[in-house]
Amino acid sequence: MITTEQTEKLRGWFACRLPDDLFEELAEVTVDREEITVVGRVAPPRLAEGAPAAEREAAVTARIQEFRERTRETRMAVARDAEHHFRRKVSWGVLCDGERALFTHVAAPVMTRLRQPERQVLDTLIAAGVARSRSDALAWCVRLVQRHTDDWLGELRDSLEHVQRVRAQGPDTDPDPEEAADSSIPDVKEG
Repeated sequence: MITTEQTEKLRGWFACRLPDDLFEELAEVTVDREEITVVGRVAPPRLAEGAPAAEREAAVTARIQEFRERTRETRMAVARDAEHHFRRKVSWGVLCDGERALFTHVAAPVMTRLRQPERQVLDTLIAAGVARSRSDALAWCVRLVQRHTDDWLGELRDSLEHVQRVRAQGPDTDPDPEEAADSSIPDVKEG
């Protein structure tokens, strides 16, 4: 698991490496075993007061697309450096006028074994047209749980960080090198 301290180090690294004029603000840096996602806030489009919702939506979509195209080379250069340092893919996104858009990002496969009652849940979602496959149905279930249990998951993550800190303070702690490579962020190096 990635600790809050490791995430803060990543955020600091990106805050220093991103050009000052790339984002109005660095909004989020999220990390897991495979990927670092960097989301920044961009200026909303300037529209006439009282502009219709359709005009606002089209302008925000255009602003996001323009940002993506204009900053591609800069973002790729930062991503190459980060991928070298942190051994994870870097994905990007923006917040613009309340809309959140992620650009190309990792869709990591996850294997699981499910018993028949659990498979039936997935098959029901497919039959109802909610999902196209068991994989889509499982992803839909994960998003549903995430949406409705953010507080609980946050508390669980905090507890896991506490367990890691206590475990690291124990006597004769010699972490499994393979596990350490999977779950830790290397220290940020200068250079």
